[in-house]
Amino acid sequence: MFPFLVFSHTDCTSFMPSELNLNTHYITFSSMMQVSSSPPNTAVSFISSFLVMVLGILGDNITLPCQLPSKDVMAHANIGIRVKWTKVAEDEALNEDVLLSMGFHKKTYGSFADRVFLNEVDNEDASITITGVSSADAGKYRCEIINGMVDIIEEVTLDVQSVVFPYSPSVGRYNLNFNNATQACLKQNASVATLEQLHEAWKGGLDWCNAGWLSDGTVYYPVTKARGPCGGNKGPGLISYGIRNKQMGRYDVFCFASALKGRFYWLVQPDRLTFDEAVQACVDDGAEIAKVGHMYSAWKLEGYDRCDAGWLADGSVRYPISRPRRNCSPTEAAVRFVGFQDKMQKSYGVYCYKDDYNYN
Repeated sequence: MFPFLVFSHTDCTSFMPSELNLNTHYITFSSMMQVSSSPPNTAVSFISSFLVMVLGILGDNITLPCQLPSKDVMAHANIGIRVKWTKVAEDEALNEDVLLSMGFHKKTYGSFADRVFLNEVDNEDASITITGVSSADAGKYRCEIINGMVDIIEEVTLDVQSVVFPYSPSVGRYNLNFNNATQACLKQNASVATLEQLHEAWKGGLDWCNAGWLSDGTVYYPVTKARGPCGGNKGPGLISYGIRNKQMGRYDVFCFASALKGRFYWLVQPDRLTFDEAVQACVDDGAEIAKVGHMYSAWKLEGYDRCDAGWLADGSVRYPISRPRRNCSPTEAAVRFVGFQDKMQKSYGVYCYKDDYNYN
């Protein structure tokens, strides 16, 4: 199950699926081009009959593809080609200019200034790369290639799906050196977050008063509401401890997880389970006991909501709330942490996870 969609948006006669490009996280489709009927020697428009969806990861550099259909299309007028990229709003009067290129002259605009670049791999390439992609970059983009005689229009949708979450082990907070922190995230279907990813999560509302490792060996914590020992008089922001000793330093960790490639779910059972029974129940259902990263991805990216505390693979008990309500995280949407409970205790259910190849 791949998180990609393709939408037809013209009256094109046909389109055929091509290949999934796993390296660049987008699907390409071979397609007919709709050509407006025009008298000889007047402009014609080629409008792509498909929309490509690109899956971006928070903080990464992402390429949005745009290509001339063939050398022949522009062969008669290859001088003065203009490339224009626009971010398309629901109300097109609010569209944002992204990049304009004509020959040696290139300009980027607004929030895209100095972080969007025309790839120009060859003479047919009008793709752009957006650096340090943020959740605000998600949306539809339009690529226009114009030379006065031929106009080519392609559209691409960028979907940014990822979540940053804090993690501490069963022995309590501030117990992980850098190597242990890296392993802790890997065991939860995640990786150690970068500073850029934590910054984007903070802009999205992440507020956490425990310091954690980042991938470059620095230690930070994000504060949206400064108070007492959490930011104090410094105000909201990312509070830095700087670069720490990777062997001797002991902190929590901020982990980074992407969109799920399977199904996260609550396993309906007649009885509450011990931890070992929970693990086996998921196996019996053709799945595995879910990891903390699975729960955060399902909660943040899929809106998963369930007010039942359940075992996870690390021995913790948690539940995800997307719709705050009485007795279910009434003040905010959150993944609620019950704790690392006695594994012999029959007080909880279990959350399971099935990969694509097991998910029917």
